[in-house]
Amino acid sequence: MVQSCHGFAARAEPVANAEIRMKRQMMNKLPTYDDVISAAKQIEGHAHHTPVFTSSTIDRETGSQFFFKCENFQRIGAFKFRGAFNALSRFTDEQKARGVLAFSSGNHAQAIALAAKLLGIGATIIMPEDAPRAKLEATRGYGAKVVTYNRYEEDRDAISSRLAEEGGLTLIPPFNHPDIIAGQGTAAKELIEETGSLDALFVCLGGGGLLAGSALAAKALSPACDVYGVEPEAGNDGQQSFRSGKIVHIDVPKTLADGAQTQALGDMTFAIIRNTVRDILAVGDDELVQDMKFFASRMKMIVEPTGCLAFAGARQIASKLQGKRVGVIVSGGNVDLDRFAALMSKNV
Repeated sequence: MVQSCHGFAARAEPVANAEIRMKRQMMNKLPTYDDVISAAKQIEGHAHHTPVFTSSTIDRETGSQFFFKCENFQRIGAFKFRGAFNALSRFTDEQKARGVLAFSSGNHAQAIALAAKLLGIGATIIMPEDAPRAKLEATRGYGAKVVTYNRYEEDRDAISSRLAEEGGLTLIPPFNHPDIIAGQGTAAKELIEETGSLDALFVCLGGGGLLAGSALAAKALSPACDVYGVEPEAGNDGQQSFRSGKIVHIDVPKTLADGAQTQALGDMTFAIIRNTVRDILAVGDDELVQDMKFFASRMKMIVEPTGCLAFAGARQIASKLQGKRVGVIVSGGNVDLDRFAALMSKNV
């Protein structure tokens, strides 16, 4: 079922009651690596233990040893299922009965929808009307109620607050939640446990859930590892925030990396990132297309633009990585086939 929210936000209350409820649930507690360990146990048997691929071509070109953690083969085609299942599986019986609310451009939406279906929880998902068709259709396919909005003109937070208040739903945000952060960190945990210590780890950056969780895991399992976040040039709020020491808000960025069209880091993700990450890099859309082509032609897999951010960042500073063991989290592979074909034919 799809509903539109045009004009809905104007009636929202100025006080975000749903956010207040959410923060009470979080108990102002930043997650730690112990929470990542707990999340790994919670999702075992439900999330896929995704493969780690290597590429002799890239190793030869860079003089490094690369390890690609392929979350494009995760359930729903992206890492987001890890955090979603971890969060929803911890619901009380009352929360399960009332249902869950989430907002997302796509991958978190699908993850919440599938996790809710597996756990018998009703799900309402708020998605931008221009989200990739594949992500919209998959979210509906998992049985969630989808509500669309115009991301450039309407207030998503106001819409979500109103819906949560009216339905008594529990709001699970896409990144700024301890169970989400801990769940996402299990990808890096698996990677390092399989490959051994890394010298560097590259992770895409939108709202910071994957980067924060990955940094917790990396610093616990491979303390000398330098962790890098990578975001689109058009949406480099994370880079600005990291270098200024305070959260910077931007307009919705226009980038091919639709999974990283966030406007600001969360307070929880930023608190972890600023203390555990070496640097935040920014890459252009053309670089993402180049890496989509590389993954398709040389590694025989489909990766969405956002999923290419980490690898593009590693390529950007490849000269500093010679002789290093480098981890790259390939975050997802959800891209419309017609869009994929168009990008593959693009000259960059």
